[in-house]
Amino acid sequence: MTQRRKRVAFQGELGAFSQEAAYRLAGPDVEVVPFAQFKQVFQALAAGEVDRAVIPIENTLHGSVHENYDHLLDYQLPILGETHVRIVHNLIALPGVKFRDIRRVFSHPVALNQCLRFLGRHPELERVPYYDTAGSVKMIVEEGLRDAAAIASEVAADIYGARILRRSIEDDHRNFTRFFLLGAKGRPAKPPKTDKQAYKTSLVFSTRNVPGSLFRALSAFALRDINLTKIESRPLRGKPWEYLFYLDFLGRTDEPRVRNALRHLSELADFLRVLGCYPRGS
Repeated sequence: MTQRRKRVAFQGELGAFSQEAAYRLAGPDVEVVPFAQFKQVFQALAAGEVDRAVIPIENTLHGSVHENYDHLLDYQLPILGETHVRIVHNLIALPGVKFRDIRRVFSHPVALNQCLRFLGRHPELERVPYYDTAGSVKMIVEEGLRDAAAIASEVAADIYGARILRRSIEDDHRNFTRFFLLGAKGRPAKPPKTDKQAYKTSLVFSTRNVPGSLFRALSAFALRDINLTKIESRPLRGKPWEYLFYLDFLGRTDEPRVRNALRHLSELADFLRVLGCYPRGS
């Protein structure tokens, strides 16, 4: 009897950078399932239509993907892993199209903004925002646009039978996106105690809007020498000018010092939820 392949949802079209992250996080044999919107990815996993989901959470140049922070809170899907994907942008066109033929460049707004130096050297090229990098390649191929190019991954060019005109046109070659692997809603498995791999924990909390409240909350980690790797604030709905704080730190929830820090924080916070404990990405 053939075992069913695990289905992994991601936002974008086949060939998106999220697809590469899905294979890294869930394995090369999974069935990837693309969706047009991030919310649809979360909905599909919450409804049991897929087994896992992969979402981008931050980019080293563009910053955080704020929408996905909000979805993590709303859908309560546990974080199971993370990885960092090097983002290499290429200028892609139909086979036979020359660079001199190009008048328009389609891509996701973030990708366009990450290639400003290249585009600045070619002011004749009109920049046209599109919902997805790989989707822009798919579109110019399906519509047969011979005056247009797309900015996307090498994999997207291969999938849709397009040709790379210029490689690695991004402004900064230290351009990485961090992705999360999400599991089905419920209690995530605890990391095995024999595993020596470094772990991260992600959580979200809120505090009263009084002087020193955030300082006291963060002291729960400082007093125990727990290394914080990221803190992100998001508006607290229904309470103008109050905020939720998303926090990542190095450590596992089964460590005594981490348990004590979380217990300490719970005494200070109005709200606290652990979003996941997972192997640290390379």
